[in-house]
Amino acid sequence: MGSSSTEVSTIVKNWREHPPASYSLKIHSFSQLENSTASSDDKYQSRLFSSGGYNCESLMVFTPPTETFAELRFFVYNKKENKYFTIQDIEVKRFNALQTVWGVQQILPCDTFSNPDNGYIFEGDQCEFGVDVIVSPPHTKWEILTFAEKYSDPKFYWVIKKFSELKENVQTSNSFSMGGKKWFLMLYPKSDSRAEGKWLSIFLLLADCDKPKADEKIYMKANFRILDPLGSNHFDRQLEMWCTEQIPAWGWSQFLSLAELPKVYLDKEDTLKVEVEFKVVSAATKYSEADPLEEEWVQLTPENYID
Repeated sequence: MGSSSTEVSTIVKNWREHPPASYSLKIHSFSQLENSTASSDDKYQSRLFSSGGYNCESLMVFTPPTETFAELRFFVYNKKENKYFTIQDIEVKRFNALQTVWGVQQILPCDTFSNPDNGYIFEGDQCEFGVDVIVSPPHTKWEILTFAEKYSDPKFYWVIKKFSELKENVQTSNSFSMGGKKWFLMLYPKSDSRAEGKWLSIFLLLADCDKPKADEKIYMKANFRILDPLGSNHFDRQLEMWCTEQIPAWGWSQFLSLAELPKVYLDKEDTLKVEVEFKVVSAATKYSEADPLEEEWVQLTPENYID
């Protein structure tokens, strides 16, 4: 059984009442225009007009080479319908020194256009054409998100001595660096306020110097472990999170049962060992918000709508 592919057309035809926004060319005697151009190159070029800050006449490229992108929509007025027939190639066109002309080769059959009964030629010998040139603004705003996944030493160890004798409700580790950011752990030996004194609670936080800005997010994935002193039955849970300005910390109120903890995870010296092994951290997001007025600019040419 054979297979075939059908090319999808990017040409869209429509009708609309609103006139062209960029430029309109009204001709009072189309037959005279045809006669006047027959002895030359069979075309008439409109006057210069501007759209989106670009002059649609001649392309002047500065150093370094520049280019711009635009959507083009062409119009033919129909007096009978009192609307504009529009045709558009929905693919955005790239204008540069090598490609200064874009357009649509076939808008209307000549006999359809020239027959007054169809409404494109009206009031004797008049007609109207137009174009919308929708220029895309320069590419000035962007961001690059990268992830760090390989570390020479991906683990942080926290040794808490005399765990059963701790008086403070919360314990805070020393800060440590991972993935280009500073972190620290917070541990509640007798639960935080949501765990009702039955669970060990533990959280990972970004240091103040690395907390996300208002429009920033930082991704992190790591394994948390309470180590078995005998080395065979570690308690392990994975944490995966996006840190934001509103939520700079993640973890568990109910990480490990306090009833189970002394049976397995405290050694003879009453020491608790916590390990965090980092898998992924998103690196600092690079972004730009350059002023378009500072960018190089280009002058567009159409003939742009005659191909």
